[in-house]
Amino acid sequence: MEQHPILSDPEALDALLAVAADVALSCGRLIVAERPARVAVAATKTSPIDIVTDMDRRSEELAHQVLAELRPDDGIVGEEGLDRPGTSGITWLVDPIDGTVNYLYDNDEYAVSVAAVVGDARTEGAWFPVAGVVFNPVAGDVFSARRGAGAQLTRLSLTDDGHAPTERLSPSPADDLASSLVGTGFAYDARVRARQADAVARVLPRVRDIRRHGAASLDLCAVACGRLDAYYEANLNSWDLAAAWVVVEEAGLVLRGPGGGRPARELTMAGRPDVLEALEALVTGEVVKAWAGASATP
Repeated sequence: MEQHPILSDPEALDALLAVAADVALSCGRLIVAERPARVAVAATKTSPIDIVTDMDRRSEELAHQVLAELRPDDGIVGEEGLDRPGTSGITWLVDPIDGTVNYLYDNDEYAVSVAAVVGDARTEGAWFPVAGVVFNPVAGDVFSARRGAGAQLTRLSLTDDGHAPTERLSPSPADDLASSLVGTGFAYDARVRARQADAVARVLPRVRDIRRHGAASLDLCAVACGRLDAYYEANLNSWDLAAAWVVVEEAGLVLRGPGGGRPARELTMAGRPDVLEALEALVTGEVVKAWAGASATP
């Protein structure tokens, strides 16, 4: 799948990246500008703490509108239920607010994540991202990348000359696990969280420190720009990681799953390959058991 013809078409990839940026920025500005003074929980999903707000839904609706106008032949899959088949071979994976709990509490660590992928976006392991944008609208950070062109961070707090500064991402992560600042995240299922706590207890004494920010796309991009040295998490969905996957790899690092394979529900990791090998040795047993426990019939 990684040899898809679009990978040899820079102009097509540039066009996809431009659309991803248009959608991410439009949705990000919406969720900040029209955020209610008090955000309410509109619904729950997998558990009482896995929440949806009206702004999640409005952001996804806006993404649909923009993509339907700019890319009418493409498919779209969104976190909040949007599922539009396409005919072009390109599907968009959209997380309208990654970090909804942070958004609920007016914590600035949330983002809009938009990625163009090839393959079957509805089946794990059957798709591959080719362009993506992760936008934190509060900080103004726009992480963007398409295959073969490197990864960039654009800071939308304007300079005096009216231009948003952009830097090419080239992180220098710690070269051993003991010196690494490691990010992680936790599932909404209580049984999984208990096992993830066991994994953290194994990791914490062997790293510089651990961070948990609450938005997987931003954590992955934090590795790409050097704000974290490594990251691991179980139970991520496709829309959580698709855009950041391109950013991480185009920044020169790796995004992978168990045993060095592609990222999977069992485990997603980002960082230097050698550091991830050591980190995986600590967490794999716990996170795999966590996912298996959540999937098992009670």
